[in-house]
Amino acid sequence: MWKIWFPCVLIIWPGLAAAPGARVSRVAMGHPAAIGKGYAAQAVEANASETIPGKSEILGILRKVNSYQLAHPVLDASEAQDPLLHPWPRVTWYTGVMAAWEVTQDPSFLEQSLAYGRELQWQVGKELIGPNRLFPIELWTEIYFAKRDRAMIEPSIKWLATPDPLSPAGSRQWYTDARDTRKPPVPYADSLYGAPALAMLAKATGDKKYIGILNAFFDDVTAALFDEESGLYYRDTSFIGQKTPNGKKIFWSRGNGWVFAGIPRILDYLPQHDPSRERYLRIFRRMAAELVKRQGADGLWRVNLDDPDPLPNPETSGTGFFCFGLAWGINHGVLSRQEYLPAAGKAWAGLTRSLSPEGKVMWGQLVDFEPNAVTRDNTHEYVTGAFMLAGSEIYKLAR
Repeated sequence: MWKIWFPCVLIIWPGLAAAPGARVSRVAMGHPAAIGKGYAAQAVEANASETIPGKSEILGILRKVNSYQLAHPVLDASEAQDPLLHPWPRVTWYTGVMAAWEVTQDPSFLEQSLAYGRELQWQVGKELIGPNRLFPIELWTEIYFAKRDRAMIEPSIKWLATPDPLSPAGSRQWYTDARDTRKPPVPYADSLYGAPALAMLAKATGDKKYIGILNAFFDDVTAALFDEESGLYYRDTSFIGQKTPNGKKIFWSRGNGWVFAGIPRILDYLPQHDPSRERYLRIFRRMAAELVKRQGADGLWRVNLDDPDPLPNPETSGTGFFCFGLAWGINHGVLSRQEYLPAAGKAWAGLTRSLSPEGKVMWGQLVDFEPNAVTRDNTHEYVTGAFMLAGSEIYKLAR
């Protein structure tokens, strides 16, 4: 029978004593950090034949992880003052909470999400980047499908129709990061996790204009950042042509995770006969094939997908998104069960081994925009969200 190996294995490994949140620049990436040597030397190889645990076991894990995060909120000073300033980390956690509700029908998950929506009054937030405002819209629309209360999506509809530089009604490239006025606005891969909000609103309202906005947004970001040679996304245009000291390309794990998790959530709401479906599926399948080649023996991925050596510690936010995407593809018949189930099972086993006894999802890279150092104690609310998304889709594969 399949067993969950709790992270006591991780806790006793030597060589993991880096300062929490330590950053490694691109220049320094050629110098393997001492923190990774213990992990690289003693990582437990996940057995590809591991089976998926039972539904009750997975539900218990999801409840435990969610309860830990509820008891240990992560908010900086500005967020504590105004939760609408940049809610994307918490919203990402709650997309996992809603996914857990949808598959388990545990009412506590839905009630928790409703309480959060009421707290924020269903607003899109005050993010200084347009696509980040899609993250709350995605959550509010998911809750709308559960409760059918139009008030939950009215602020989102209003914002998308308001001429504003950060909205599609006010700017052609509303989805770029224009915060640094010294540089031209740049598209970035993380933004595509917000793209499902547009497919969701199209379904909720029956208005196809949102599909047009979605496709233009996704296609433009993909044209700028998708690397045909590798089948992966650069985080933003500044990474194109950049190499590690080992001569490898820089493909950020979580950056690709945002995309790989975003595409299935688009397809869940895109009309079955929409001509753009095949384009999304083609990218998704290509990414899946490339990602499994880069999976670690322990089931987890590293922060730079093409060059794990400089930063060899595991990373759970990217892994959570990849696990979710692989399991989704199997469950929806767009990825071969025989070919991809071992990778999904290894990823879930690696994720559960990365839990503390209390339910903290460890080894999650802190807020960033490139591959950087990760320590065992690093985590955030979006790390919990990625884990819960993965667990919710693995739940569908369970006995």
